Amino acid sequence: MIDTAPVRLTEGAIREIKRLMADPGFDATQMLRLGVKGGGCSGLSYILGFDQSKENDLFFQVEGIPCVMEKPHQLYLMGMEVDWEEGLNNRGFTFTNPNASSTCGCGTSFAV
Repeated sequence: MIDTAPVRLTEGAIREIKRLMADPGFDATQMLRLGVKGGGCSGLSYILGFDQSKENDLFFQVEGIPCVMEKPHQLYLMGMEVDWEEGLNNRGFTFTNPNASSTCGCGTSFAV
């Protein structure tokens, strides 16, 4: 486990993630996985979901939330902020990534 989280979760994101984890059907062995995958309109898409840890994962915690990330993904996500929006036009997680050279209109994919 590392001391400093590579990503930041806002208060809204922390509240929503903890709400999801408090569901009676939640598998407490899972951790919040953050990462990237190829695809999306800008080249890379964000991964945010609950998953089991894997052998080469980087482990960290944010406000008591256990998180994992594939080690190579730090390059793309270091310094990123994850927020939760609950408005009339948008509802869901949003990503502010200082490493992105461009992003798509929906905000779920980016290029470096």
